[in-house]
Amino acid sequence: MTPNPSIPRLLTCDVLYTGMGGAQSPGAVVVVGKTIAATGSLDDLRASYPHAAEESVGGIIAPPPVNAHTHLDMSAYDFCALPYFRWIPEVVVGQRERRGVLGALAGADALARLNVGGVGDIVFAAPVMEALLAREDLSGVLYIEAFAPRPEQADEVFGRLREQITGWRKLQRPDGPRLGISPHTPFTVSHRLMKRLADYAAGEGLPLQIHVAEHPSELELFQTGAGPLWANRLQALNPDTFAEVIGRVPEPGLTPVRYLDELGVLEARPTLIHMVNVTPDDIARVARAGCAVVTCPRSNHHLECGVFDWPAFAAAGVEIALGTDSVASGESLDVRQEVEFARQLYPRLDPRMLVRAAVKGGHRVVGTRTPFIRRGEAWHDWYIWG
Repeated sequence: MTPNPSIPRLLTCDVLYTGMGGAQSPGAVVVVGKTIAATGSLDDLRASYPHAAEESVGGIIAPPPVNAHTHLDMSAYDFCALPYFRWIPEVVVGQRERRGVLGALAGADALARLNVGGVGDIVFAAPVMEALLAREDLSGVLYIEAFAPRPEQADEVFGRLREQITGWRKLQRPDGPRLGISPHTPFTVSHRLMKRLADYAAGEGLPLQIHVAEHPSELELFQTGAGPLWANRLQALNPDTFAEVIGRVPEPGLTPVRYLDELGVLEARPTLIHMVNVTPDDIARVARAGCAVVTCPRSNHHLECGVFDWPAFAAAGVEIALGTDSVASGESLDVRQEVEFARQLYPRLDPRMLVRAAVKGGHRVVGTRTPFIRRGEAWHDWYIWG
């Protein structure tokens, strides 16, 4: 039955986040016709609108979330939950023929259907970048990814990337996605290239994203120069030693975050992805530098990487956003499902923090404007997170 447009509707939910301030629980929105008349606590709106027709719409009312970290060009991959050191060869490498423009466009279509508020996408190849820059329904940042663990590769890779960015800037539109740079990880990008990319990004106003501290073996690598990450991944990329990659001798207490900080990379305020296997000192360094962090709870769970310490990062004042990572590890591109998974993963965490991170945190990471649910604005059913 179609609601009478002259009768106010009181839509009630467990969590209301309007895009401003903190979220409310429980919350409600009053809608008259197709216009928002009021937002606030359930008790207050019940008292102010006693004649409204009350409807429970479920868990969350909020602006569409932002997918602050994903790999759209892997959207044609099959989802597969495997331990990290099996997932890389069996899924990333094993399905590599599915990676490319068609997958990226399918992923962009999925984001459009989900009415995402923005995206932070890691782009592996030039044709994908050009295809996504042409999309009129994307906003956020497209980060071109850089790999090169050997220092002697730095000049060539940096020169090629700078030339690409110069060309892609001509394809940008004022309301379209911005360009960014993603040095893949602190162990697959040499110290020389990592610092050049960070300095270049800071000078050109380009946002950065870096995968950091995803798997527990990263700590062993930075402290000993050995371990499963060296044996299973890095040796195949042909550096002689890990010290050659990072420009210093691995030592006890050295972590990927401390390395980036002492290299001067955190001064460029990159967004750090995953950050699962960190120390209290790492969190303090990230907070001092003013870096934001994106967590991908489902991906980290499926690859058996560990659990992001959300309470510790929040207590340190670090901006947190949510991403899905690739479909191959995160199962879907829907950040609403990421929030639902996180609610089970962090049963003691106030769910209002999760919703705010998915919306406000995401917009801050990708540099887009947070829409507001407020009096006088149009009501959209996509504000209801199913």
